[in-house]
Amino acid sequence: MNANLLQSPLSPFQRATTDQKLLSLLRDRKTEEAWQAYTLSTQLPNPTCLSRLVSQLSYQNTLSSLTRAQSIVTRLRHDRQLHRLDANCLGLLAVAASKGGHTLYAASLLRSMLRSGYLPHVKAWTAVVARLASSPDDGPAQALQLFRSVTRRLRKLPDPDVAASSQPDTTAINAALNACANLGDAKAFLQVFDEMPQFSVAPDALSYNTMMKLCCRVARKDLLVFVLERVLQLEIPFCMTTLQSLVSAYVEFGDLETAEKLVQAMREQRRDICRVLRECSNLEYLGGNESNNDDEEEEEEEEEEDCVFQKLLPNLVDLSGNEAEPPLLPKGYAPNTRTYTTLMKGYMNAGRVSDTVRMLEAMRRLDDKGGHPDHVSYTTVVSALVNVGAMDRARQVLAEMTRIGVPANLITYNVLLKGYCKQLQIDKARELIKEMVDDAGIQPDVVSYNILIDGCILVDDSAGALSFFNEMRARGIAPTKISYTTLMKAFAYSGQPKLAHRVFNEMDNDPRVKVDLIAWNMLVEGYCRLGLVEEAKKVVQKMKDGGFHPDVGTYGSLANGIALARKPGEALLLWNEVKERCEMGKEGGKCDVSVPPLKPDGGLLDTLADICVRAAFFKKALEIVACMEENGIPPNKIKFSRIYVEMHSRMFTSKHASRARQDRRIERKRAAEAFKFWLGLPNSYYDGSEWRLEPMEGYGNTSDSV
Repeated sequence: MNANLLQSPLSPFQRATTDQKLLSLLRDRKTEEAWQAYTLSTQLPNPTCLSRLVSQLSYQNTLSSLTRAQSIVTRLRHDRQLHRLDANCLGLLAVAASKGGHTLYAASLLRSMLRSGYLPHVKAWTAVVARLASSPDDGPAQALQLFRSVTRRLRKLPDPDVAASSQPDTTAINAALNACANLGDAKAFLQVFDEMPQFSVAPDALSYNTMMKLCCRVARKDLLVFVLERVLQLEIPFCMTTLQSLVSAYVEFGDLETAEKLVQAMREQRRDICRVLRECSNLEYLGGNESNNDDEEEEEEEEEEDCVFQKLLPNLVDLSGNEAEPPLLPKGYAPNTRTYTTLMKGYMNAGRVSDTVRMLEAMRRLDDKGGHPDHVSYTTVVSALVNVGAMDRARQVLAEMTRIGVPANLITYNVLLKGYCKQLQIDKARELIKEMVDDAGIQPDVVSYNILIDGCILVDDSAGALSFFNEMRARGIAPTKISYTTLMKAFAYSGQPKLAHRVFNEMDNDPRVKVDLIAWNMLVEGYCRLGLVEEAKKVVQKMKDGGFHPDVGTYGSLANGIALARKPGEALLLWNEVKERCEMGKEGGKCDVSVPPLKPDGGLLDTLADICVRAAFFKKALEIVACMEENGIPPNKIKFSRIYVEMHSRMFTSKHASRARQDRRIERKRAAEAFKFWLGLPNSYYDGSEWRLEPMEGYGNTSDSV
């Protein structure tokens, strides 16, 4: 058949016939045949066919079907024909993408719909908001932004009933509240909470459970009991999850004593849990978070936070003189497996391995089967044993799980994998992977491979790390940001920065992940480990152009690279930038809201000071050690004294230097004497009261130079 004939436009009759055949296949749910017919057609099908095809592909919820649906959207977007798809199919695609881990794509699709005038169904946009709210990095911020974009559009509608299916429900509001809690943003939490009446939504138990999470994020343990009392005052249908959230909150605060008393009160079926918690907290004044900090700005922030919580919890009052009885639970609630396991995790986090194991034994002996250990309980014990390197005992727990019929899951095996890798037993980790697949029928996931790649780094096996990375992709497992950065780390640490750069570029081109500061820093580290300072500086400049600001890790890598390359002049330039960033956080310093201030650490400043002392840049060295002392970092005077004695003790002693050269040395000699004074070495700079860095009368104001 002639190729030109294939490209010729179809007649109206031919087009109608083709669309009718495609629609018939879709009605019969023959999605695969419909897809083949779509790919063979030279013309775009009608909007009905396209929307149904995208909907059915999205509903299949597989990687290949999702890729096909995305290709249709990409084609239509390229041809500016996206209006051919209806809101329902786009919403289904967004949900499928978010479930498949393509959360960023799903969010982008919803934003595209909003810009095009579509309003997605509440279940569609809620699914994406919920996923974003629990995602790392800026996921919660994006979730809140998407939530506000939808609600803003809804408020602009003259008749809200027109978009009744898009109106937020309790699930949607709770997803937004979760984003605020994960951000630790009490003000945003209040704003979303106050929007509930506008959409005829009332808070439920989950809303207040999320408020407990917020209390944890902003370090307000004193408010937890008031959240519980508020739930009881409003007579919200009470459920066990609220008490479990309380136990989890106290465990997160590290207050295991209160968590234990709470669990014990539950075992006794006590209804006066509020009284128990008040007694544990020894509450007297509860109108705010007490602080001895004299900083006015911090005090204002605390007062603002108190106002927010007083609006969220109207029951927050000064209890002095108020003898009102705290509310009672509607009935007693016995702790269950999840409750006990949460307490076990507290013991594990505190390093109390014996208590973790004893808790498991106690759960086994309970008469109430609702409190018997499950796979999560056993995995917690395995984690506790792995944390202290007791791999043999951890494997015994795994064997016991198999024996008693509590099957281990993927998380259990990943914990053991991590333990073997930490013990540098990569061969045993490989054996465990094989056992997991062959005997337990559990397939490894991206976390499994990330652990193995990191394990290869610990034994300096970059080839093994690459092998695991390729095996993961061969299994159809999409790499995460951690996968890319961990592989970059393998190449950077093995002296192969160009390979690390190739991995970085691949990560940058992957639409499922976002390059972050950690990836940039790993790239800088790769070049600096070989002393390739110029290449590292080019990377830093690209990083800045991309909107990322160097942090202590970036500067620390550069300082180490400069020391390795023996380029002290670069250290002066780096110190000037570091000093400028440090001064941004001070009152009266330069203020650029787009550039965050820098809090230097001991490693960075010590390396810079070391370079300057070795290069005899004593004035700059004094500036750096002054910065160290200002930030509570004790300088290593013994090390600097040794360097000075070994390298500079005979400076300025030549009797044959010309007068002009001697004059040029005056400023450097003064700085050297000042540095010796700081070290406590014999010097001629002491004037009886104090020493100064300002030029003495009669001398020029020169500075260190390369």
